[in-house]
Amino acid sequence: MSSAAPGIRVFNTLGRRVEAFSPENPPLVSMYTCGPTVYDYTHVGHARTFVAFDAIKRYLNLRGYSVFHVQNITDIDDKIINKARETGRDWREIADYYARDYLDQLEALRIRIDVHPRVTSHIKEIIEFIQGLLDKGYAYVAESGSVYFDVDKYPDYGRLLGKFQRDAWRQEPEALKEKRNPYDFALWKAAKPGEPWWDSPWGRGRPGWHIECSVMSSRYLGRRIDIHGGGIDLVFPHHENERAQSEALFGHRWVKYWMHVNYLTIEGEKMSKSLGNIVVLREAIKKWGAGPLRLWLLSSSYRHPLDYSEEAMKQYVRLHDRFRSMVDSLLRRITKLQETHYLDDHDLEVLAELRRIHQGWHLAMASDFNFGEAMSRVWELTNLYFREVESSESRALLYYTLKVANDMNRIYAVADDLLGEVRTGEGLEEPLIDLIVEVRSELRKRRMYDLADAIRARLAELGIVLMDYRDRTEWRRAR
Repeated sequence: MSSAAPGIRVFNTLGRRVEAFSPENPPLVSMYTCGPTVYDYTHVGHARTFVAFDAIKRYLNLRGYSVFHVQNITDIDDKIINKARETGRDWREIADYYARDYLDQLEALRIRIDVHPRVTSHIKEIIEFIQGLLDKGYAYVAESGSVYFDVDKYPDYGRLLGKFQRDAWRQEPEALKEKRNPYDFALWKAAKPGEPWWDSPWGRGRPGWHIECSVMSSRYLGRRIDIHGGGIDLVFPHHENERAQSEALFGHRWVKYWMHVNYLTIEGEKMSKSLGNIVVLREAIKKWGAGPLRLWLLSSSYRHPLDYSEEAMKQYVRLHDRFRSMVDSLLRRITKLQETHYLDDHDLEVLAELRRIHQGWHLAMASDFNFGEAMSRVWELTNLYFREVESSESRALLYYTLKVANDMNRIYAVADDLLGEVRTGEGLEEPLIDLIVEVRSELRKRRMYDLADAIRARLAELGIVLMDYRDRTEWRRAR
């Protein structure tokens, strides 16, 4: 599917409308997503956002774009400092420990980020960015040495949120005497006793939360970004504040497409540490496997809530196993077919159904990355394969099915080990299985069914499934 591929359309939070996707410098696409504040274990709610943007990146790559993806690590923050106080550990140790957990889980889920900048490695650039805002009159230095962004100087504030009521804003007590307005936000926080600090023109302190993403995104992607994304909870104030300070400094529109992933829920409630209903990601991977978990995380539109349940996970364990079994069977069938079988009328009907599934999957992915609709085509593909294609002698059917499966796997990444090479054998393993199947077939011809059934059962225990047809027996791996 190339020239006939549908145009990609995305929902832009800025303006709340679906727009045609057209990056600034095609085929290059710059993408920045907000990563974790590393003060605790990564949970499944985080993973939903990370997997969604990884899948978006993968689909754009499949469609011929070259995506450069930056995702930050916030390694200095109030939460990290508080965790250090609670545990008696150094704040750097806290950040490094949980950053390692985060990176390990990304690797398990086959998420690849091009650059992972850390806040503490970009203090110089952050200070320069803040100084630029001060020079332009968009920020002011408080008596304490903290620096604040003056929201009233940026008239477009609130458009990403869709509304902004200044009169409804509540002032936090500790900043009551420092801010000109209750809705102004910190760019630089003056050091408090016992907190980590860095020197700056305004005194010792550390970066505010919002400034880091503006600095690191522009540092690696430039002053115009195609996609900026994160969880829906970041729309306000984090992304609104990023947009305000960046466009104030740069003097032009900063991000073309703002994209946000909806909440992951448990029994209808948002998954969050404050509610105590967290599912730690490494534990979920250990229980269900990274592949099934990744499939499930891509089972619904990224803009809709996704509810975590045991029943849903069991369903996607089955789809994961079925998809891998299909790929494994496909590769072996293609390898074994020796003669070209011309397409008959039935083959043509199946080929048309395969094309419908393939086009439907692309249409779903191109329509604001509708993962839910796309996933229904994965189920259709596996069902059609085991019902109609697996027993076919047509190489055309088998190769086109492999094409569809490979396109899908480029996004889902659950059969990379199988599709990484066209396997004609793995040492002695496959020839030995073929020999065992041949011996069993001979036993069946001699009506020695008890022994033949024992061989089937033993192979099943080893993860090898046998399928008896009228004139032959085929095998595939269960996973």
